[in-house]
Amino acid sequence: MEPPEMINAGELVLKRWEPEWAPAATDAVRDSLPELRQFLPWATDGYGLEESRDYIARSQAGWADGTQYNYAIFTTVGELAGSIGLMTRMGPGVLEIGYWTSTPFAGRGYMTTAVRALSRVALTLPGIERVAIKHDEANKASGAVAVKAGFEEVAREVRDVEAEGESGTTIIRELRRPGLSADRD
Repeated sequence: MEPPEMINAGELVLKRWEPEWAPAATDAVRDSLPELRQFLPWATDGYGLEESRDYIARSQAGWADGTQYNYAIFTTVGELAGSIGLMTRMGPGVLEIGYWTSTPFAGRGYMTTAVRALSRVALTLPGIERVAIKHDEANKASGAVAVKAGFEEVAREVRDVEAEGESGTTIIRELRRPGLSADRD
């Protein structure tokens, strides 16, 4: 099971992360810190080029070992709009999608477009029956993306707060392969 290294999504292109994009990733994260730090513990004032290089290296290692498939999200004119990925950490038959948007690109529907495109690809992969998104209850923007992309709430979990804007309640939303009943797990 391996998704394509590039996914065309209309006005966006999802590309497997490459080391040469580390400076653009650093700029995107640093420009978006006020929003990202609310829900992402890694988004701190100390985030810099080394952290971007490390993320991309871990992304490449995860791709190679089949545990995560991370993409940079680019506009058709080559601007880095965010990041999105598929992770296997929820177990067999399900891929979890994680994402963040660079603040200048928020509110344009880009992330919903990226989530829809990546979900379509994920649900065609062998053995994948569901795609899941987990987000903190207080992260209204992330929740809105999931709902607009067709994900339905299936569970809530209480957990420790890790970032300043979190409530400690995780909402789990899923999209199932067409024809798969909701009671089959």
